[in-house]
Amino acid sequence: MNELALFNNLFDGFDEDGLLMPSFSLKKAFNLPKTDVKEDEKAYTLEMDLPGKTEKDVNVELNNNVLTISSATEDKKEEKSGKKDNKWIIRERSWSKFSRSFTLPEDVEPEKLAATVKNGILTVTMPRKESTTPKKIAIKVE
Repeated sequence: MNELALFNNLFDGFDEDGLLMPSFSLKKAFNLPKTDVKEDEKAYTLEMDLPGKTEKDVNVELNNNVLTISSATEDKKEEKSGKKDNKWIIRERSWSKFSRSFTLPEDVEPEKLAATVKNGILTVTMPRKESTTPKKIAIKVE
């Protein structure tokens, strides 16, 4: 298989009655970063939009041929008047968290994966194993 299999975490949890029916999370669907995956004869390349994030904000892990990209950050925005002893008038805090997992094709060399972040785009390069050419086996006559 030459495609990355995508695990979407859109159907987490239980319904309101506690049944084992998955529930669709629209908020989670819109918080997932957009991802493109392309391939050529030498490698697969994954590009994920992560505006405002640096390499310190993102975690990239490979476990049992599953590539997981995750992030959890807290942004603080503060506005207050010029006096030191005044109470807060506006204090906004936000946080973001996501995790996406991709099952890698069997022809990826896991030891050679490389990840970079530039201009808000995470790029993971996944080189392919060198293709093995069929070996001719001589038949002996007995």
